[in-house]
Amino acid sequence: MAAATTMNDLPDVILSNIIAAVSDTRSRNAVALVCHKWLVLERATRASLSLRANVRDLVMAPNCFQSVTRLDLSLLSPWGHSLLATSTDDDHLLAQFLGLAFPAVAALTVYARTPATLEFLAPQWPYLTDLKLVRWHQRPSGLPSAADFDPLVNHFHSLSSLDLSSFYCWTDDITLALESAPNLAANLTRLNLLNPSFSEGFKSDEIKTITAACRSLKEFLVACVFDHMYIGFVSDETLLSISANCSKLSLLHLVDASALLNPRGDPNDWGFTAEDARISPGALIDMFAALPLLEKLTLDVYKNVRDSRLALEELNSKCPKLKSLKLGQFHGLCRANESTLVSRLDGIALCQRLESLSIKNSADLTDLGLIAIARGCSKLAKFEVQGCSRITVRGMRTLACLLRQTLVEVKISGCRNLGAVSSLKALEPVQDQIERLSMDCVWDTVEQSESLQGIEYNFDLNKPLEGGVMSQHPGCQFADTFDGNAKKKCKYWYDSISSYMEEDAEIGNRRECETFVRTWARLRYLSIWIGVGELLSPLSMAGLENCPDLEEIWIKVEGDCRGRLTPSERAFGLSSLQRYPRLRKMHLDCGDITGYAQTAPSGQMDLSLWERFYLFGIKNLSLTELDYWPAQDPDVNQRSLSLPAAGLLAECSTLRKLFIHGTAHEHFMRMLLNIRSLRDVQLRGDYYPAPENDMSTEMRAVSCCRFEDALNMHRIDD
Repeated sequence: MAAATTMNDLPDVILSNIIAAVSDTRSRNAVALVCHKWLVLERATRASLSLRANVRDLVMAPNCFQSVTRLDLSLLSPWGHSLLATSTDDDHLLAQFLGLAFPAVAALTVYARTPATLEFLAPQWPYLTDLKLVRWHQRPSGLPSAADFDPLVNHFHSLSSLDLSSFYCWTDDITLALESAPNLAANLTRLNLLNPSFSEGFKSDEIKTITAACRSLKEFLVACVFDHMYIGFVSDETLLSISANCSKLSLLHLVDASALLNPRGDPNDWGFTAEDARISPGALIDMFAALPLLEKLTLDVYKNVRDSRLALEELNSKCPKLKSLKLGQFHGLCRANESTLVSRLDGIALCQRLESLSIKNSADLTDLGLIAIARGCSKLAKFEVQGCSRITVRGMRTLACLLRQTLVEVKISGCRNLGAVSSLKALEPVQDQIERLSMDCVWDTVEQSESLQGIEYNFDLNKPLEGGVMSQHPGCQFADTFDGNAKKKCKYWYDSISSYMEEDAEIGNRRECETFVRTWARLRYLSIWIGVGELLSPLSMAGLENCPDLEEIWIKVEGDCRGRLTPSERAFGLSSLQRYPRLRKMHLDCGDITGYAQTAPSGQMDLSLWERFYLFGIKNLSLTELDYWPAQDPDVNQRSLSLPAAGLLAECSTLRKLFIHGTAHEHFMRMLLNIRSLRDVQLRGDYYPAPENDMSTEMRAVSCCRFEDALNMHRIDD
């Protein structure tokens, strides 16, 4: 009998390609444990690595990852402390050791609290091409202008990508550094300045200076100000200067700083702001004409841009490679009415090559506008709508029907007429193929939103359009009728759960329809927003009762709990998530909950009791990874883990990774040692301004080291 063929019989070249195709970190680690041959091949094909050890233990870092090209040093513990900050021999030796252990690094991410960190690391990787700097602490006092970027000018002569989206500094520093280093600026092809800590963003003159210095940019992301009440606001002249200076742009991302600070907005706002932006359709057309290579465009203006229909039509013709478009505060996107839907589409509906579209705060977008978009942009795989108060479940459901063959990712947020129940009802036609879903948990009912009995449109959805034919999609039902004038009408009605229940004779069909309604077969990621004091428990009853493959959930809780009475229920409702058998990752973000850090007036709860409310029941979930943002008291800049929160987290016995985005007392952290499977714990103050050690009695570097020593004593079975 011939011997059985095994994986080891494959040539090393083929086997190494197979191992290189494995992207999951834990899976790669498991591969390395099979045998020594697989260990060597796995290490030789590892291209990306994130170190999470303590800074004092860096000398123990392995030297077998010689092929790593992307190295992340920003998550080292104690988080936020300077990696290399003193001019000592130890720092020089440590920097040299990192250079020898990872000689092929081309992309680096590092927490650079002081310029000294880059001064030590720069000589080790002189041919670095990608650099991301991280700093949430305040800028060191007494630091000369642009001193943070001196190492870039002096050492990184091959740098092509610079990411400062998580690096707090002065905007003047960036402008001065790029202006004084023409060689560095000329080499940059990607520059990310989308930093929420810049309260006013970059002024118009600064953007002109940056783009004039960086004429080779292909990707440019920047936070700016469009409000003409501020000095240096972005106007037509600014937009034209960007397109003139950087004509090779394939990605342009211009966002008002206020939009970064308030990403959701007020759902009770109808969409129009008091002032208009100083941006004209003519300037937009000229900018689009000067950027023929554009593939991704974001314009989140935060002030009214009216009559944008003609400019968007030119965008379609002038930028033939455009695949992704995000618009904020743009009105008049298309002239949607029954006659135009029959004859010819216009405006944004002509962007037929789009695969991703996000519309934010468009005050006059209606259901007919959504239908026009769905008919014209028939390739959409991702669709986001936020703060559009005139759209309803009817329009969203029609859009879902028409995009049934392509749509896999949807976000519905801050829309007055689309709460949780109505949003899920609208997405029923595509719920069997949606992979990522984001929505608001505003607990409405379909009956509160509108009647779903039927709606008539005086146009034919199956009629050919200029540029293509729209075929009828499954999930929509159409019936042709004729009035006295023999005018053809198209009637579109919605199937509700109750309508299935009324047909007692068709039991088999009813069960099939119920399964279709309740099962989100491909949903992997769910993101929800919920107001403070509201419950999570109704989530399953709203239409998400059956998500067999849901792996990750992001819960954002927002609001001011000061002045709110004690909730009627004991717990937020995390226990209700037990119905999702594959749920392993959770992001519970309570960072935008504001309250009383220490004591509260009579009849109200302080933050520790609110944390108990939100974390109660987490022990019933089989989570392996948890990111938790504690609530805050903005008066004292305190975002700290409380005693009840530490106790409840310690009951989650399956956790392997726990990231607390805040601070904690050492004796609270010691409670987490009861989690036997826990392997990685981090405290991150990744918000501005991050707390300084000398301002807090909470966990310090020496305390962190003691906790990590105790954690490393754990015996981990796998």
